[in-house]
Amino acid sequence: MADVKSMFREVLPKQGQLSVEDITTMVLCKPKLLPLKSFTLEKLEKMQQAAQETLHQQEMAEKKNGKKSPDQ
Repeated sequence: MADVKSMFREVLPKQGQLSVEDITTMVLCKPKLLPLKSFTLEKLEKMQQAAQETLHQQEMAEKKNGKKSPDQ
């Protein structure tokens, strides 16, 4: 990269104290991502899916055994 000459010349004192002014600035952190679904909702969906799979397996077992469901 090309050298850029500054308008200001750096001067360091040879005697006395050297003070540095520090200006505080805001530092932004990364945003925290929130889940679209709550953990409770996900748990309920898993329970419902497991219940549906169990019901489906029971229906398949009844068809194999030749039994009819009580509703029919």
